[in-house]
Amino acid sequence: MSRAAAIVLSLLAALLVAAGCGGDDDDSGDDGSTAAAAQCEPGELQTVADGQLTVATDKPAFPPYFVDNDPTNGKGFESAVAYAIADQLGFAPDQVEWTVVPFNASFAPGPKDFDFDVNQISITPQRAEQVDFSSPYYTADQAVVALQGSDAAQATSLADLADANIGVQIGTTSLEAVEASIQPSEEPQVFDTSNDVVSALKQDQVEAIVVDVPTAFFLTAVQVPQGTIVGQFSAPGGDEWGALLEKDSSLTACVSQAIDNLSDSGELQRIEDRWMSEVAGAPTLE
Repeated sequence: MSRAAAIVLSLLAALLVAAGCGGDDDDSGDDGSTAAAAQCEPGELQTVADGQLTVATDKPAFPPYFVDNDPTNGKGFESAVAYAIADQLGFAPDQVEWTVVPFNASFAPGPKDFDFDVNQISITPQRAEQVDFSSPYYTADQAVVALQGSDAAQATSLADLADANIGVQIGTTSLEAVEASIQPSEEPQVFDTSNDVVSALKQDQVEAIVVDVPTAFFLTAVQVPQGTIVGQFSAPGGDEWGALLEKDSSLTACVSQAIDNLSDSGELQRIEDRWMSEVAGAPTLE
């Protein structure tokens, strides 16, 4: 065999080997997808406690997210969502264990003693640097709250609120919503905390406040019973809530997949319709 022929044969052999490796790579890609799916099987999930799904929320747990301050009864929007996620992951209700985690502690950096947390936690870039978020399970519009009998409480449109003295919390989507959608004639009053915003309304320092819709229902039911929800409106920067997990948790993709499945099947909407019907029924301001 000539030197040239030997070189040609060597090149052909190398090409055949490369082609064979290419085929193996394609197959391994499919196997990778299968392996990823297999990781979401109950026996493969790496949970905090073996054979158990640990879910966190704050205490007290208020409606419409939880009923009777008891997350374990499956009643209320977020309780129902948590059990639906658990079912998707292959856990029966008696395999779900609830634990109490204060709201601000949930997205603090560091290890978590829960598998995921549901507590009206908005998905933000800053929080996502410290923790993982699932696919969103709810998007909240904004709402205007005023004291009953006030001029602001009589508003039927966003234009009716243009001259109102409005209070909001600094750095929130509510502040962006006021500026973009209501466009008040005077700058809104900005407060450091949500408690400061509520206090300002109760003490007549402002005529109205803007918060997300579910928070508005909580405020008028618990903190400001003399308040009323004037209406809700869509605005830029609407809050998306997600299940919160430890940073780089192996469960994040599986919890997201569970929520996506619930959304695609319509079950998530049915849960929302049942437990958040009051939110849907709030007047719309345009």
